[in-house]
Amino acid sequence: MEMVCTMERSKIQVIYDACNAVFSQKELPTFQQIQWLRNLLDKTKAIDLGIDEFGFCESPPSSPTSVEGLIRGQGVCNITYIHIHECDNFSIGVFCFPAGAIFPLHDHPRMTVLSKLLYGSVYVKAYDWVKVVNSGCQTYGLAGSVVDGILKAPCEASVLFPGSGGNIHSFAALTPCAILDVLSPPYSEELGRPSTYFSDFPIPSLPGYAILEEKDLPDDLVVIGAPYLGPRIVTQDNLS
Repeated sequence: MEMVCTMERSKIQVIYDACNAVFSQKELPTFQQIQWLRNLLDKTKAIDLGIDEFGFCESPPSSPTSVEGLIRGQGVCNITYIHIHECDNFSIGVFCFPAGAIFPLHDHPRMTVLSKLLYGSVYVKAYDWVKVVNSGCQTYGLAGSVVDGILKAPCEASVLFPGSGGNIHSFAALTPCAILDVLSPPYSEELGRPSTYFSDFPIPSLPGYAILEEKDLPDDLVVIGAPYLGPRIVTQDNLS
């Protein structure tokens, strides 16, 4: 009698498989495919990614790992990035924020980004370009506001595109929070997809619009890394 393997895939495995199918194709993703990915992110919780939302810091701040082998959500003292996967076509990772942390205004050049707030509350400000000038040494221009408000989990995953959806955004953590990010394609200095930071100057006579000016990487922006402690992902590299 033939035995059939019925092992259920983890949620992050399902997300990886879906991203690999959608972002590895030659054609641009369809609206239905993006919605499919968005729905998968909406079904994902912090614990599915090896993060204990309610874990508190009981050991030195330099060690955000709990005794249970999970990242302590409440034990993160700096903005912390948990790298899950990256290939030429997409990347998956989680940003964990302590309360009060700010990730300044930055863009996602020629990228599609899906983001899911896993827990907590965050103030989000997002713009899209109306008219942009690249002088060679600085990027600046007129941008329209897309988002200017508070997100509180649970809420639906968001999607931004190269020219719409709030491609230039910032985060200010009102409480400890975590955001699952899927980027396609990933940032790459070599391939002309660097992360650029901006200052915004709202226009009082034109509500909903602002002048954005490129600025240097902020000196006070500190992002540390933490290991991914969730379920193992079987990737195409593993199979080859």
